[in-house]
Amino acid sequence: MHQKHLTTVLCALLLIPFAGAQSFQDKTTYCNPLDIDYSYMSHYRAANQVSYRSGADPAVVNFKGKFFMFVTRSHGYWVSEDLSRWRFIRPQAWYFNGSNAPAAAVKDGKIIVLGDPSGRGAVIETDNPELGNWITNFAVIDVPHGVQDPNLFVDDDNRVYLYEESSNLYPIHGVELDAQNFYVPIGKQVPLFNLDPEKHGWERFGQDHRSELKPFIEGPWMVKHDSTYYLEYGAPGTQWNVYADGVYTSKSPLGPFTYAAYNPISYKPGGFLKGSGHGATVRDNSGNHWHFATMAISVNYKFERRIGMYPAGFESDGQMYVNTAYGDYPHYLPAHPVDNHKSRFTGWMLLSYKKPVSTNSPLVVREVNVVDESDSGYMLDQIPGFEVSKINDEEIRSYWVSAANDDSIYVQLDLGEPMDVHAVQLNFQDFNSEIFGRPDTLRQQFVLEGSDDGRVWEVLADYSDNTRDMPHAYVELPNPATVRFVRYRHVYCTNAYLAMAEFRVFGKGKGALPQTPENFAVVRQDDRRDAMLNWDPVPGAQGYVVYWGIAPDRLNLSAMMYDQNFYELRALNTDTAYYYQVEAFSENGVSKRSPVRFTE
Repeated sequence: MHQKHLTTVLCALLLIPFAGAQSFQDKTTYCNPLDIDYSYMSHYRAANQVSYRSGADPAVVNFKGKFFMFVTRSHGYWVSEDLSRWRFIRPQAWYFNGSNAPAAAVKDGKIIVLGDPSGRGAVIETDNPELGNWITNFAVIDVPHGVQDPNLFVDDDNRVYLYEESSNLYPIHGVELDAQNFYVPIGKQVPLFNLDPEKHGWERFGQDHRSELKPFIEGPWMVKHDSTYYLEYGAPGTQWNVYADGVYTSKSPLGPFTYAAYNPISYKPGGFLKGSGHGATVRDNSGNHWHFATMAISVNYKFERRIGMYPAGFESDGQMYVNTAYGDYPHYLPAHPVDNHKSRFTGWMLLSYKKPVSTNSPLVVREVNVVDESDSGYMLDQIPGFEVSKINDEEIRSYWVSAANDDSIYVQLDLGEPMDVHAVQLNFQDFNSEIFGRPDTLRQQFVLEGSDDGRVWEVLADYSDNTRDMPHAYVELPNPATVRFVRYRHVYCTNAYLAMAEFRVFGKGKGALPQTPENFAVVRQDDRRDAMLNWDPVPGAQGYVVYWGIAPDRLNLSAMMYDQNFYELRALNTDTAYYYQVEAFSENGVSKRSPVRFTE
């Protein structure tokens, strides 16, 4: 059994921050998905009794230097001072079951919000969002088909606009609201734009854009930069790895709007956690932009989702970008100085991918039909499909399930040789959960240990007395630890089963960087929405990142892949010429990029 008091003594001797609170405050980095206390959804409970967490459709605003994040059906919202520590607020007055795909904006010293789940609600407001005394004194906004996935935008002249839609039929609509008279629409809604998947490959529906079903346009979000209006929108569907955000631009808040040739802006089809659509772009207190987006798990239910945060901004000519490269590896937080906001990747690589892993979790006891009286009615078996090898395969949709949930269980990774460990991310999963809503009992307790030989262990971080809910516990070590073995020692979690999608260790290996991929070739297909990319495999590489864009110095889009030296890119615009590069990565770092290729 785990000896909690012994661990506490070891922590004190090693001067390791204890119980998570101090080390959490000292972080300089973050890792997607954001480690917030996601709500267990309750609004679908009567229909299917499936228990799952979700966070989606973020609306983030900077209000008096603090950041408030509103998320679908979450029974409240979050506040942060630094985009690192997020505290949940249970408001005094709020929409029933939380808002659905909410809109949020700042006006006249207040936050205004729209997102009644009925689609026929009114704007609510407060000047004290940390208390949450939301006031509803406004008329219900009455537009055809109701208000779906709304966005509220307050222009520099204090005029207010509403953009909305979530449909595979109707376009994004816009309308001005009477900001002095209960936010009622001024005139009729204006259709602004719709999807055109025949020209825009990334707007095609399905996993990897391979479905012939009609895609969905949804989640508008308006940003104004200089004198240009950027109206973001999500497509083609929230449950797919290719969920993304694009943008149309205009010189007027109600158009006409022009499609951006560099679309999509936020796109993450590969890696550990995929998708980056239906997002919100907000400026931090240093003037830099960040894009918050929806990422899909869709295992327990199709709407099982999480929130990601990415550096964003505008090129010198106004081209908008969101950098998702290595988007689920550690990145520097806003308070940490960097040479270029566009490139906040720490360079800490994934050390745990497909490394030897072991656990002392016992076999599963499950009931079987009794054949005769001598048969006990029970047998021992592994949980099929949930073996411990799933814990470091870099796929959030597969996971390990322990047969026990007590403080005797451990999981151990062998990195193969001593490496400098900077951070660990533990992605807990809900297996056969029976939790709904937001109980106050949610927490994960554990100890992380390191060893040179697998026999003598030192404590890297002790969260055995943790009281926070940390479903994607990201532990940044105060100082890197040079170890070969990393061990998770379980203490407690709220669910009946201990289940983990991924045990990820980040840092730096001590070997040479991978070589630059050679013979990089790009062939644009007869269907100009598609291109086939190939290159020679690089010895020792874990995987590759391909980049593309509309100029050789604007390769702002990327896709990550493991264990394959080719990529079928299906996200191109038919009327756009492109430039491409590829690089290799391993636990030792990232190679130099290949020569740039071009296709008309």
